Amino acid sequence: MTDFKLERFPFAADKVRAWGATDSRHRNWPVVYVMNNDREVYVGESLNVESRMRQHLDSEEKRRLSWVRVVLDDTFNKSACLDLESFLIRMFSGDGQLQVLNHNAGITDADYYDRETYKKTFDEVFEELRTQEHLFQRTLPEIINSDLFKLSPFKALNRDQAAAVEDILEGLFADIEKGEPSTVVVQGNPGTGKTVVAIYLLKLLEDIKRHDPEEPLDSDSIFSDFFSPGHAELLARLKVGIVVPQQSLRESISRVFKLTPGLHKDLVMTPFTVGESDEPFDLLIVDEAHRLNQRANQASGKLNTKFADINRKLFGADDPNLTQLDWIRKQSAHTILMLDIGQSVRPADLPARTTRALVAEASANDRLYPLRSQMRIAAEQDYVGYIRAVLGDTRPDERERFDGYDLRFFTDLGEMRREILHREQEHGLSRLVAGYAWPWRSKADAEAFDIELDGERLRWNSTQRDWISSPDSIDEVGSIHTVQGYDLNYAGVIIGQDLRYEPETERIIFDRAEYHDKKGRENNPRLGIVYSDEDLLQYVKNVYTVLLTRGILGTYVYVCDPGLREYLRKFF
Repeated sequence: MTDFKLERFPFAADKVRAWGATDSRHRNWPVVYVMNNDREVYVGESLNVESRMRQHLDSEEKRRLSWVRVVLDDTFNKSACLDLESFLIRMFSGDGQLQVLNHNAGITDADYYDRETYKKTFDEVFEELRTQEHLFQRTLPEIINSDLFKLSPFKALNRDQAAAVEDILEGLFADIEKGEPSTVVVQGNPGTGKTVVAIYLLKLLEDIKRHDPEEPLDSDSIFSDFFSPGHAELLARLKVGIVVPQQSLRESISRVFKLTPGLHKDLVMTPFTVGESDEPFDLLIVDEAHRLNQRANQASGKLNTKFADINRKLFGADDPNLTQLDWIRKQSAHTILMLDIGQSVRPADLPARTTRALVAEASANDRLYPLRSQMRIAAEQDYVGYIRAVLGDTRPDERERFDGYDLRFFTDLGEMRREILHREQEHGLSRLVAGYAWPWRSKADAEAFDIELDGERLRWNSTQRDWISSPDSIDEVGSIHTVQGYDLNYAGVIIGQDLRYEPETERIIFDRAEYHDKKGRENNPRLGIVYSDEDLLQYVKNVYTVLLTRGILGTYVYVCDPGLREYLRKFF
């Protein structure tokens, strides 16, 4: 046990003065403090906490807070306090009980001496704030496994992400000042944190806009130079938003924004919302931009009509070559696109030639920012690259070992399901997922089973909205449309008969008869495109690449086709 001490007092001038006089550490020692009322919370760190409290009493935003808790520890130093401050901000944001008033520019993830020992103290501080002070509703594992935490704007950026955000801001402010339009591309494999960058950027811009110049920043930050009156003035009248093509991810981000001061759920839009807007935007950030649609048959006749109406409204004619990307670039002076060419999973998505052209254009204009550091997968080696090579034509020469990552191959689905259930009990956020190789019978008949293998009877996801967090998800199988853009701790991936192995050609092939995603195999008569099996093979490989790269701690693999099973087991 450590010797930290938690001191609580009302947030009022006389109480602050009285408390400050009782201990020299209240005026000359690194501490972390938490201020809150019934709806809001603010976390800070200071070497002179009594003086900092008096500054907060002069702040219109802070003076409405009611209570202060100060964490005192004889072993604390500045680095440890910055780390604890960032940790508690992230936990409060992920818990969702109280609105976090902090800026996200102060979130740090710097290493320092004996950090692991301090982290144990941080966990104990969290527990006391939860059990004794009742400032948290959920336990630490529950918070860390939640969408609110994973999609929080209060993330500590890695070096790649921080460099990208800094360069994007410099370019954006320069372009706004010159009155020049811009298109930025942030490119990265699954798990490199494109969504984190998108959400962080929007919150950071809002913080710069709302920052009181009299209020000192919470801590040193590489973004501190952007917190200037000139930059705030540039942002004051900007109309901004974030576009998320996928319904489930869009709703999850909307919940996060609803709980974040300065952000609101109306900032989170569909491409159709952007196209129909009568007012243009100054800045649009597009997450999963590869999932924007080209002119293809939409999910409903109403959306088909909308697509044509928007084309006519924006361009004067329903040109079939126009895409949702064209809407966004037409409607916004500045566009920031989060992109991975290898994650297009349906023919209706932007064609590869379009996304490649975007990357080339951004590169030529010095507006391309690659993310290379793998944040999701707990392995030192390039697991994502390995999976793409295994499913691709440039297969690895031998099986790769991924130290610290639980990668297993199963020949019995029941055994894999039991292991996933064990991982759920141990770590949470462990789910079965599969390619769309079975009809969705349970959609029409709730008593029907969709996947029956090795004596196991399973159903597809009963909801597409936040399926991973739904109470029935542990007993169901998620499709690509419920998991793309999300993290799991463990993913049990069922590779169906839509992929087979052909020994004669030594190639993985696509079986159209076993692929049941109607929109995933639909031809495009508007553009005169008939998709061959070879065309669809690449989309289905992309689907399985996404599924096989969801697991943070491990991935379990079961393969239905005997030939493909024998081929793939060499690599797992």
